[in-house]
Amino acid sequence: MCRERRMSCTEIVPKLIIKDNKLEDIKGQDPAKLQIKSALLSNRHVLIIGRPGMGKTTLAKNIAKLLPELVVNTCEYHCIPQKPICPVCTKEKTNEKISETKNKTKKITGLQRFVRVQGSPDLTVEDLLGDIDPIKALKFGPLSIEAFTPGKIFKANNGVLFFDEINRCPEKLQNALLQVLEERKATIGSYDLDIPANFVLIATMNPHDSSTETLSEVLLDRFDVVIMTYPENEVIEAEIVKEKGKSMEGIMFPEPLLYHLVAFVRNLRSNTKLETIPSVRASLGLYERAQANAYLKGKKEVSLDDVESAIFSVLSHRIKLKPSVEYLKTPQEFLQEEYNEFKKDNQDKIQAFSHQKSGYL
Repeated sequence: MCRERRMSCTEIVPKLIIKDNKLEDIKGQDPAKLQIKSALLSNRHVLIIGRPGMGKTTLAKNIAKLLPELVVNTCEYHCIPQKPICPVCTKEKTNEKISETKNKTKKITGLQRFVRVQGSPDLTVEDLLGDIDPIKALKFGPLSIEAFTPGKIFKANNGVLFFDEINRCPEKLQNALLQVLEERKATIGSYDLDIPANFVLIATMNPHDSSTETLSEVLLDRFDVVIMTYPENEVIEAEIVKEKGKSMEGIMFPEPLLYHLVAFVRNLRSNTKLETIPSVRASLGLYERAQANAYLKGKKEVSLDDVESAIFSVLSHRIKLKPSVEYLKTPQEFLQEEYNEFKKDNQDKIQAFSHQKSGYL
């Protein structure tokens, strides 16, 4: 493969920043962080594979925050004054009579150059790449830059294009993206347009989602794959819940109780009777709902019954029983049985918490 055709990530993200930054916006996930940093240094496009709630979006935004501040034109495509790519800036650069007031610049952060594209069956090639305006084509000519309306991909110029759930996109759009990744050229209808946009492409997919398109082998061949898993242990997941979860003013959440709910959710993830397991969002949901339950009861501290009364509402739709189990019991019945068993196995810790003794761990 010709290296000069590949969009250079290290032109955007300095090597020193990649090496020294620990990507602290997301807890744990050290193997995934290492692989992403390695891929960026190698000028590779990255495909992050993982279930929902792993922190894929957070990690991608953390990469965007690494980008240095950049002076760009005031257009919405982050054109560098010396290298414009959008129709407006290109026209202004070639027009010697243009007034200085139209050549305004601004300084923007890396996060301001983070563009998210949500994969879906109704996403079109024109949405992503752009389209030819027929009226402008008649006025300026069909192959003129003025006739082209850039798509979302150009808004990630000199930034990060985050393509969430790329495997939800139709095959036609996947094929169009393949051409961009390989040749840096887009074919819009019968027109061939060069795409000089420079960006870091980070895509994601959920391998367990059945309502998706199959990614072609040739498209996958353009990516390096990074696998993300659930938080490595209870401590990390509890820290995530405390950091990301909404805390209700005036309501205290005892730390031993937090570890109790996190441990139960993690226990479900290892259950062999489940086809779909709860994500970190389930732990966040229990954390927030337990506080709401305590508030509605006029209490200032969350208790065990506040957590238990939220379990079915938060978890029942986030799990899917295997066929051999779902014909015998409902998700609610399954959760009740599993929680009773979990409480029995952890009775000593629960009693210690109830008597305000040492912590849950």
